[in-house]
Amino acid sequence: MFRPITVEEIMQTPVETIDSDESVRTAADRLAASGIGSLVVCEGAEPVGILTDTDITALVSAGVDPDTTTARERMSSPVITTEPTASIRDAAALIRDHSIKRLPVVEGEEIIGIVTTTDLSNYVPHLRHAARDRQSTTEGRRRDVRADTAYENDDWVYEYVGDEGQIDVGDELSFSKTLTEEDVRSFAEASGDTNRLHLDAEFAAQTRFGEQIAHGTLVAGVISAALARLPGLTIYLSQELSFLGPVRLGDRITAECAVVERLGENRFRLTTNVRDEAGELVIDGEATVISDPLPE
Repeated sequence: MFRPITVEEIMQTPVETIDSDESVRTAADRLAASGIGSLVVCEGAEPVGILTDTDITALVSAGVDPDTTTARERMSSPVITTEPTASIRDAAALIRDHSIKRLPVVEGEEIIGIVTTTDLSNYVPHLRHAARDRQSTTEGRRRDVRADTAYENDDWVYEYVGDEGQIDVGDELSFSKTLTEEDVRSFAEASGDTNRLHLDAEFAAQTRFGEQIAHGTLVAGVISAALARLPGLTIYLSQELSFLGPVRLGDRITAECAVVERLGENRFRLTTNVRDEAGELVIDGEATVISDPLPE
């Protein structure tokens, strides 16, 4: 199973902190000396706020005395924190949901690191976490995000653990998206597979599944989506699949792939699994791909 990257693996340590009773002048001197843009304000070892160079500039512009004003008085609080064992996906969601740029990492009540938006973008540059509300087909698209895809979508989440320059044994990747009724109907039209099990709720309710389910080959398509985002231009040579369970319309599915063998120059064998929203394995398989350089 794909192992998510944890906050502990990417966090910055040690963390530049300042006691809440210290003056803003001291904070400004500390920022200037270290060349950073913020300090975590602490009471003991516990983080209680964030003080940025922007906060200090605003204070001075307002004519407030930085020598008699404490960090506690100017910090942003309450401080949003995360744990070292949290996934970077969860950290990204916290940063997005709270509109913040810095996320202190705590163990118990003690600060042990910090994660920033820059840290996250460096490790998962195409990580996106979006609400399930469906938009029009093109509304969530983002163009010119990657060199190897025509566009990305805010509902899609991709993670890759490996060298961004080339594929190698040990690399792991995942791709997830929500499978909607619109997806199923579009696939039926494109493929010609108009089986009523996928398109007719009343009909599907009378089957062994009790409801509409997505086409198996549509579900398997997220494997192709994951492999398309490997370094270089990925070309399928073969794919073996076992379908282990149905996927309901509206479920978020995740392809989990791992490079397990180099078969020759630029040829690789991968395990390819798909899990449903509950984490149940619905597709098990293997693929062989060739990785060509991207055209100029």
